[in-house]
Amino acid sequence: MEIQHNFSLKNYNTFGIEAKASQFASVHSIADLQSILEQNPTEKKFILGGGSNMLLTQDIQALVIHIDLKGKKVIEENDDYVWVESQAGENWHEFVLWTIAQNFGGLENMSLIPGNVGTTPVQNIGAYGTEIKDTFVSCQAMTIENQELKRFTKEECKFGYRESVFKNEVKDQYIITSVVFKLTKRNHKINTSYGDILGELEKNNISTPTLKEVSNAVITIRKSKLPDPKELGNSGSFFKNPILLKTTFEKIKAQFPEMKYYDISPTEVKVPAGWLIEQAGFKGKRYGDAGVHKNQALVLVNYGNATGQEILAVSRNIQETIFKTFGIHIEAEVNVI
Repeated sequence: MEIQHNFSLKNYNTFGIEAKASQFASVHSIADLQSILEQNPTEKKFILGGGSNMLLTQDIQALVIHIDLKGKKVIEENDDYVWVESQAGENWHEFVLWTIAQNFGGLENMSLIPGNVGTTPVQNIGAYGTEIKDTFVSCQAMTIENQELKRFTKEECKFGYRESVFKNEVKDQYIITSVVFKLTKRNHKINTSYGDILGELEKNNISTPTLKEVSNAVITIRKSKLPDPKELGNSGSFFKNPILLKTTFEKIKAQFPEMKYYDISPTEVKVPAGWLIEQAGFKGKRYGDAGVHKNQALVLVNYGNATGQEILAVSRNIQETIFKTFGIHIEAEVNVI
C-alpha cells in the first residue's frame, strides 16, 4: 500500500478547500487498515471518510488514512425486518437508494445527505424527522492503538442530537469499519411529519406515498435548498439547531414573538438556526469567495477559491451576531480542522 506525500485534499473534502496532507494513504480492506496502523505506530493519524462534515483551515501534518471500504449485504431477515450491513466507505446516498430499491424502509428521509456510511454514527446524522439511531443496530470499529475489532451496540454509542460516544468518550480512538441497520420489509413507518415533505407530495397528488416517493420528495426539497458540493463547495448544514430550556426560550420569544421553534420535550425547544441567521441578515451574503447560500442560511459556501480560514471567519461573525442579537449561542455542526 502506497503512502503519498504532500498530497492535495481538495478533492477529498466537499468544501473543495485546498489543503495538503503531509502523508496520505487510501485503504480498501480491513487487512490494509490493520497493516498501515501497525506499520506506523508513532505517526499522528487523521481518519478521513467522505470529507463532508469538515472544514480544513490548515494543512494536515499527519498520516491521513482515507477509509475506502466497500460492500453491502443482508446479514439476517425475517418476514418483517431485514438487517443490512454496509462497509464504511460506501456513499451514504447511494446506500439509501439501494435500500429503497430493495423495498427496505427506514432511511428514505435521509436521502441525499452527503458523506459515507462510516461517519453517520459519529454525528448521529438526521433529516426530516429521522436520525441514524432510529434504525441503527451496531457498528464495527477498529482501535487505532492495537488494531482490535470491537462491536458497538446502539446503547454503547450514546446517541444524542448530532452526538455520539465517538465525538466524546472514545474520540480519536476508533475507526468505524462497518454499520448494521434494521430496516422494515413491510408495514413501513412512512414519516411525512415535516411540512415540506407533505407539501411536496401534495404537489404531486400523492396521498399514500411509497418509500421511493418520500425519498424523491426529500431529494427535490434538498436540491431546492442545498447546493451540490460538486458545483459549489459546501458541507451541508454548518450549524446545529440550538436547543433551549423553555424557561429561557420564553424570555427570548417575548422580545422576538415571531421566532420559530419546535417542542422537543416538556422542558426544551429547538430553534431553527437557519431562521436566526436569516433574520440577522446573512442569507445570500458573500465575503470574497466565502459566503452564505442564497437559498439556505444554514449553509456556508466556497465560491471557488476561499480558504478554510475565510469560511471560518464568516461562521464566527454569524455566531457573534446571533449571540448579540438573540442571546442564543449556535454551535458548528461541521468539524473545524
